[in-house]
Amino acid sequence: MSLTVDILSCIPQRSPFVMVDTLETCDENGATTSFLIKKENIFVQDEWLTEPALIENIAQTAAARVGYLCMQEQKPVPVGFIGAVQNLKIFRLPKIGDVLFSKVAIKKQIFNATIIEGSISVNNQEIASCEMKIFIDP
Repeated sequence: MSLTVDILSCIPQRSPFVMVDTLETCDENGATTSFLIKKENIFVQDEWLTEPALIENIAQTAAARVGYLCMQEQKPVPVGFIGAVQNLKIFRLPKIGDVLFSKVAIKKQIFNATIIEGSISVNNQEIASCEMKIFIDP
């Protein structure tokens, strides 16, 4: 069951750069999203979603978490920036029609910097993971 929220109200990105469809779960410790890959996606090449889209999907899952929590507190949704990506593992690329289920877990939060662990699964099989440092513009 997903949260009833317009995903665009939670993230600063706009079409054609939106890489999350639905915020599935969200709390202080992390979040999950889903995303259906469509043929018109700007990152689709020869029927496959490319690597930059997977990194952006994890970042937008983290952004949706922050945006949703800010909305719950009646605060404006902030803009975040990827500061670093470490330990990136891509086991396979997803294709048009696949649904990405992405999960981020907060490892550490210091001031406006957050370190997350992110992963993406398709059909209950992990296809990518990384650690990401994200900076929130105060």
